[in-house]
Order: sequence, then C-alpha cells, then structure tokens
Amino acid sequence: MFATKIVLFIAVVSLLGTFSSAAVDTFIYGGCSQAKYFPGSPYESNVNSLLTSFVSSASLYTYNNFTVNGISGDSSSVYGLYQCRGDLSSGSGDCARCVARAVSRLGSLCAMACGGALQLEGCFVKYDNTTFLGVEDKTVVVRRCGPPVGYNSDELNRIDSVVGYLAASSGGSYRVGVSGNLQGVAQCTGDLSATECQDCLMEAIGRLRSDCGGAAWGDVYLAKCYARYSARGGHSRANGYGNVFFAPLLLFLLRFFI
Repeated sequence: MFATKIVLFIAVVSLLGTFSSAAVDTFIYGGCSQAKYFPGSPYESNVNSLLTSFVSSASLYTYNNFTVNGISGDSSSVYGLYQCRGDLSSGSGDCARCVARAVSRLGSLCAMACGGALQLEGCFVKYDNTTFLGVEDKTVVVRRCGPPVGYNSDELNRIDSVVGYLAASSGGSYRVGVSGNLQGVAQCTGDLSATECQDCLMEAIGRLRSDCGGAAWGDVYLAKCYARYSARGGHSRANGYGNVFFAPLLLFLLRFFI
C-alpha cells in the first residue's frame, strides 16, 4: 500500500454540463502517496511504462489494467488501471483523450510519488506499488449534495425514480437512468467481478439515496465505483457547492494511502 502520509490532495470541484456532454477532463479528485521514488530508479521507469500503456490502450479499450514487474527480489513492480466512463467510446477518441489528460495531470500532481489516483469527469487512473487489482473497496472518497429541492413533489419523484432505476438495473457495470430533466449514472471499475460490482454499486446508490435524496443533485464516489444524478444542464455554480462532505475524502486518503 501507499506509505505513511498524504503529500497532496485536491478538493472536489463543481461539475459543469450533463454527464454525457460535460468536459471529460473536469477534475473531480486526486491524491498521492508521500513515499517518493528516486529519479532514474527502476521504479520510475516502470511507472512511466505503465502510464504510457494507459494512453496507448485507451485508443482501443475503455478499461484496462497493467502490471509492470520489477527485477526479482526488488520492489520496483507497479500496478495500475484506467477506466473511462461507459458512454465514452475508444473509437471516437474521447476515452483516449481523457486518459491522456489524466495521465498528464497525474504526472504533475504526483511527481515522483510511489502511488497516485486521479478522477476526471470522463475517466479514472490509478497506480500503486502494491496490487489493488481485483480487490473490492467501498471506502467513501467523495460524497456531496446540491441544494434541497424543498417540497417540490415532482422533482422529488423524479429523483426517486432515477435513483430507483439505478438500483433496480442489473445489467453491466455502467448504468444510466433518466426521468424528465434528471439523469443518473452509476459505474464500477472493470477489475471487479459481477458480484463485487453489484455490491459496490448498491452501496454507492444506497448512500446517494440516503444522503442526497432530497437534493437537486448528488455525487457519491467510492474507491471502486460511483453513483450520481443531476439535472441535464449540470450542477449549477449559481447554487454553489451545496452540502459538500470533505470528511469521507480525508478518511479515504488516511485509510487508503497509509
């Protein structure tokens, strides 16, 4: 796992546009390990190889994971994955552009760090010096809600309908629900089994319903999946950040990167 302390963490930012049309490189969150590798070390070479593989692969596949093995007996092995949002196709180039942008930003954010993770609007990238691939993790990373809709029964019904659809759907790792002007999205990372994916999504959707069910929009990101909803047109800056929960992200970083 990542070494003892967090050296860098960027807070959540407001998203703009719909889930399908928002700028795919809008920043959501990122974090790095405090532990550093030495310039010119075998680990640096392996990290660079891993991140280059992400960019190359994303032109063909919307998800992939890689392991770059070090020399037997040393500690230079690195593990990683990238995941594009389910509606971004590799053929259109959207996935590859998002992953390339994420890799570039992660390289700046986590320069010389032994591990790092970055979530953009359209994709997620992560690497570590200890394998996390195929391991279910439902730690809450980001949880935030928009302003309350009050006693607007139509809006409350639409929220309930969209979140309910995400929960009821049993097909695939990427789910979309629409009711009126409201759209919901849920997705898990491709390294999880179907059972693990379902379990993670149910946790994220349940938290979305309990924490943000009466809000104009809501986001819940767990370590390996997320669930969200908002009006098509996106989270309005005019409404500010709503109820932003920073504690889960800090706890995630403390737990996950220690």
